[in-house]
Amino acid sequence: MDLKERRFNVREPRNLTMLTDFYELTMGNGYLDNNMQDRIAYFDMYFRRIPDDGGYGIMAGVQQLIEYINELGFTEEDITYLQSLNLFSAPFIDFLRTFRFTCDVYAIPEGTPVFPNEPLVTVRGPVMQAQLLETMVLLTINHQTLIATKSSRIVRAAEGRGVMEFGSRRAQGYDGATYGARAAVIAGCIGTANTMAGMMFDIPVSGTMAHSWIQMFDSEYEAFKAYAKTYPDQCTLLVDTYNTLKSGIPNAIRVFNEVVVPKGHRPRGIRIDSGDITYLTKEARVLLDEAGFSDVKILVSNSLDEFIIRDVLSQGACIDGFGVGERLITAKSEPVFGGVYKLVAVDDEMGRPSPRIKLSENEEKITTPGFKKIYRIFSQKDDLALADVICHHDEVLDEQAPLTIFDPIYTWKKKTLRHFYAKQLQVQIFKQGRCVYESPSVKDIAQYSKGEMNKFWDEVKRLENPHKYYVDLSKNLWQTKQDLLNELTDRFAEME
Repeated sequence: MDLKERRFNVREPRNLTMLTDFYELTMGNGYLDNNMQDRIAYFDMYFRRIPDDGGYGIMAGVQQLIEYINELGFTEEDITYLQSLNLFSAPFIDFLRTFRFTCDVYAIPEGTPVFPNEPLVTVRGPVMQAQLLETMVLLTINHQTLIATKSSRIVRAAEGRGVMEFGSRRAQGYDGATYGARAAVIAGCIGTANTMAGMMFDIPVSGTMAHSWIQMFDSEYEAFKAYAKTYPDQCTLLVDTYNTLKSGIPNAIRVFNEVVVPKGHRPRGIRIDSGDITYLTKEARVLLDEAGFSDVKILVSNSLDEFIIRDVLSQGACIDGFGVGERLITAKSEPVFGGVYKLVAVDDEMGRPSPRIKLSENEEKITTPGFKKIYRIFSQKDDLALADVICHHDEVLDEQAPLTIFDPIYTWKKKTLRHFYAKQLQVQIFKQGRCVYESPSVKDIAQYSKGEMNKFWDEVKRLENPHKYYVDLSKNLWQTKQDLLNELTDRFAEME
């Protein structure tokens, strides 16, 4: 088995079929009891608002969703446990024992900028199967999309300086650490400190020393000297264990001159993990430059996020790279990505999708009905994204004719687009239960994501008060939604 094969078999396979909310099973039993198990249903996974009041999200987690679906199936141990609950019928238990996935699944590719209310994942198939996916679709896509979105904000704040993901020890569990690192690299981080993630996903890993290394030696100088002898060509020293300016940097310069340079190498950098980052990095730059080490990079860590990074850079901090940990890997400022999974259609007797809608007192919780697709509209002049339009699945946009879009709520807000081209966002990843999509490597996804982000106006990507990107409904889809709303509200009005 070569390295690539071992990389993707680092962990023992886990059957995650039972990682589902219990009501998926109770509903399944009920569908079977009512002879509804073969009704074709359509579910959309989407989110209602962007974390941190940001301007965009970054789609992630599709590969792990594919892996989960490919392994769907109940073991005898699962069956024995469910039987022991004395809640499910014998026919339902038999259904689970012979379970086979036959749904169609569509998803927006990883790394794509995404926006509220557009379907990130769509599942079409027998309702018992499509319902079963709910928990893992949400768990997988919500988590990685959350971390990718947060990471993208941090990377943008760094203004081209490298950002390393440093968060494993503060993540919510080992899967949070490993898949969070994957999502961070998709969104633009240059690597991770998580060795398992590096091995599993073939992404760069980095790490030098902790404060404990320095404390193990009789002096800071001896600690630096020992490290430099072992890694003369990769020498980055942590300089804030005792006193950054009076001890750490002078000792680092001494070791650079005594060990690294005589061996024919150049030192890589210093790292500062505490204190006033702006002040310390300015002073450190002066000391290093005066000593002839203007090429030595200054790296910083210590509970950073996009706002701290933006502020210290605006204050003139001399920083070449960042290590960002807990506030990235946990998306600390807003640690929930509120994706939902909603029924939007059911096939009628003729096999056509009949739209379904969920009403709510909260306007944002009213679903958009029907089997849908999403077009992203780009300007022919500069290839910048102008808007997303959600349509019925069989609608086709005429790129040769003007397109008038309008706000789905404030319908008087209209704009006519000309000289544009359209791209469908979702791709099919499963067809009748068979995977028909091959995920790119994480590196390729990251490169793709960078390119897609460059197609959006900077105003959309602002950290605070971003311009709201247009996500509109086609006229036909908007009318379908209004007709269903009117039908239901009229029915309830008659009951008064």
